[in-house]
Amino acid sequence: MRPSSLIALSGILAVALLATGCSKNSTSTDTSTTTSSATTAPKSAGGAANAHGAQVFSSNCASCHQAAGQGQPGAFPPLAKNSVVTGDAAKVIHIVKYGLTGKIQVNGQSYNGQMPPWKGQLSDADIASVITYVRSSWGNSAGPVTTAQVTAVKQ
Repeated sequence: MRPSSLIALSGILAVALLATGCSKNSTSTDTSTTTSSATTAPKSAGGAANAHGAQVFSSNCASCHQAAGQGQPGAFPPLAKNSVVTGDAAKVIHIVKYGLTGKIQVNGQSYNGQMPPWKGQLSDADIASVITYVRSSWGNSAGPVTTAQVTAVKQ
């Protein structure tokens, strides 16, 4: 099988697995995204790369931030329609890569928890993929993040 066929097949399989494995966790009724399923990769971020980001999100982020990025009130902030997520890419990269502890405000709601650092568990490429996925999902519309940007952000 050609490498391009493998990439396409892996993207299709990832989206199919996500659609069957995560949609039961979604409680969102927001229909403003490009698809009706919260786990389907948005069209704007494109193909296999975005499917990989969706897979990384499902495996590492959805248990706290939920499949549709709505978070859990008072415990885990939403990623959907979150200005930090869609703002300065370096800031969200730093949060994902090195974690975050302490009180924050998101959309008028206070959170005082801990986001684990993903550096060491996820590669810079995985971090770039998942951030790109989050920045283009659930009503968010921010540009992609590259592996080089993730590598450049230091603690």
